[in-house]
Amino acid sequence: MKQIIATSLLLFSYQVFSETVFVSLEKDNAIAVVDPIAGKLLKTVPIGLRPRGIVLSKNQQQLYVATSDDNTIQVIDIDSLKPIGTLPSGKDPETFAMNSSGNQLYVSNEDDSLVTVIDINQAKAIKQIPVGVEPEPITVSPDDKWIASASEATNMVHWINSKTLAVEDNTLVDPRPRGLSFTSDSKQLWVTSEMGGTLTILDVATRKKIKTIHFEITGVTSDKIQPVGVVIDNNKQWALVALGPANRVALINVKKLTVEKYFLVGQRVWNLAFSPDQKRVYTTNGVSNDMSIIDLNKMEVTKSIAVGRYPWGLVVKP
Repeated sequence: MKQIIATSLLLFSYQVFSETVFVSLEKDNAIAVVDPIAGKLLKTVPIGLRPRGIVLSKNQQQLYVATSDDNTIQVIDIDSLKPIGTLPSGKDPETFAMNSSGNQLYVSNEDDSLVTVIDINQAKAIKQIPVGVEPEPITVSPDDKWIASASEATNMVHWINSKTLAVEDNTLVDPRPRGLSFTSDSKQLWVTSEMGGTLTILDVATRKKIKTIHFEITGVTSDKIQPVGVVIDNNKQWALVALGPANRVALINVKKLTVEKYFLVGQRVWNLAFSPDQKRVYTTNGVSNDMSIIDLNKMEVTKSIAVGRYPWGLVVKP
């Protein structure tokens, strides 16, 4: 009986704490499947051409992957890891976001200066919204009120009303915005600027700037500090910013809006994702072809896992 109970507890622990990271590999035209707890690559699955943005469906049964050179978003079955359909994304999809209901995707079409709205259930594009030149980062506020899109060439955040699907306001930010993230209470929007080397925090109610944070790293020249991906934990304790060719991730105290620490990770760190318990952060390192694991309890990088050529986007399934 004791052995049965012990076995059951082990199985329960595995079910609760196991997780899988899916990484898009831009140069391999594939997805890497990683067990971050064991610290190993499980398999690599061929997909369409130049996969970048990747999102997990609301029911956690499908992956949506932007295969940019195919001009589509592939729908991948999570169990078989085989394509089961496509979604009409518009030309050259790169980044996209999903609303909290899981029934709409918002896709950046960089070449056409548009955001395409996709009805997932109908597998149909229902609207295209004109925005600034070269839109790339895009996100949805947790309260589903705003879709925020940033255009790299216009240096602007576009505030799209999720009900009317029209741009209601624009906010000028530092050069070449590349990452967007709302706080969990939908009160702030954090914007990284790759060429500006900065992070700007915006007040959602007024769409005005609260603060701009600059990054300084001993031994790293300012031209190497290029902020891109940004994530913020649900408790508004920590935010992490990928700094590109600086090969660092900045840890920011969300309450104080100050940089607390820099983590040395792989080369050309691009995007970030939390583990389900938000005790770890996973990074994609495009030039070193690996992902790093940052342990937020230990406050250190604990592992590097080779995944394939040019890892770009990542998503975590509990």
